[in-house]
Amino acid sequence: MSLTVNNQLELLMDLLDEQQSECCAQISEYQQIKRLVKSMMANNTITDEQLLQLLPEIYNYGRQGESVQNHEEHITSNKDNINNWISAIEQTNLQ
Repeated sequence: MSLTVNNQLELLMDLLDEQQSECCAQISEYQQIKRLVKSMMANNTITDEQLLQLLPEIYNYGRQGESVQNHEEHITSNKDNINNWISAIEQTNLQ
C-alpha cells in the first residue's frame, strides 16, 4: 500500500514535531524524512509554492541529521526552521 501525499505530509509533520518536542532522533528517522521529501518532490503532486520551496531545506535537514554527532544540538539549531516547516505543512490543503 502506497501512501498518499496527505499521508506523507502527516508522517513528515509527525516526525518533525516529535523530534522537536523530544529533542532527540534516530538516524532512521532522518532517513525516513529524506525518503518522504524525495518521494513528494519526484511525484510533483505538491502545488503549494511555499512548501515546494521548503522541501529541499527539509531534505537537507534529514541528510545532515544522518551524520551529526549531537542530534539534540542539530534539532535545537533548527528549531525555528522546524516550526516554519510544520506551519507550512499544516497550511497546505491537499485534496
